[in-house]
Amino acid sequence: MPRQVDHEDRRRRIAEAVCLLADEHGLEGVTLRDVAARAQVSMGAVQRCFRSKEEMLLFTLGNIGERITERVRARLVQSPAQSAATALGHAATEVALLREEHRAEARVWLAFVAQAVVSEPLADTLKANYAALQEAFTRLIREAGESAGGDVPVDPQREARTLLALADGLTTHVLIGRLTPQEAQDVLHAHLGGLWEPRVLPDHTAPNAPGRRSAIRRTVHRADGA
Repeated sequence: MPRQVDHEDRRRRIAEAVCLLADEHGLEGVTLRDVAARAQVSMGAVQRCFRSKEEMLLFTLGNIGERITERVRARLVQSPAQSAATALGHAATEVALLREEHRAEARVWLAFVAQAVVSEPLADTLKANYAALQEAFTRLIREAGESAGGDVPVDPQREARTLLALADGLTTHVLIGRLTPQEAQDVLHAHLGGLWEPRVLPDHTAPNAPGRRSAIRRTVHRADGA
């Protein structure tokens, strides 16, 4: 009997080959022939899985987005007892791709972002990925604000958009060497700690105001190492 082919597994292998080549040469250096060689399949096998290079790139981008989203989801369910603020810190760290083991993935992600500027299908896929992450951030920010004593940000969705943009920006700054991963983490933690600060300067005579703010900072501080 002919050997059964797991098409989804083969598509994932091809997507991984695309990532390796994109990391080495950029997306412009990805060809079907090189992908076939790196994935150790025939050109015909690549063409049976994907009708065009664009379709192959779309699948690859979706696959990367799924991996990042899955890591965020795993972080959120890892410890059901963790606070929403701690979970938010974990999730933002995953999205920023600051860990050394995610550096290649970060380079490939940014290559896709650049290509999406001139590719509407890629842009649509990116927007769908970002929408899912923003929804998760919005929920966590709302829950963390409520647990901090009711000082919920004026607009949790706006704060989620800001945090998502900050995480993306930190990825770029680390990749080009402007910030070290630790410096980027410090920026991220400082922003998270400031989410629940009063929007106006507090009366310095108000009792316990600094202590109340520092409690939420301690909750999110070093979330990546928890």
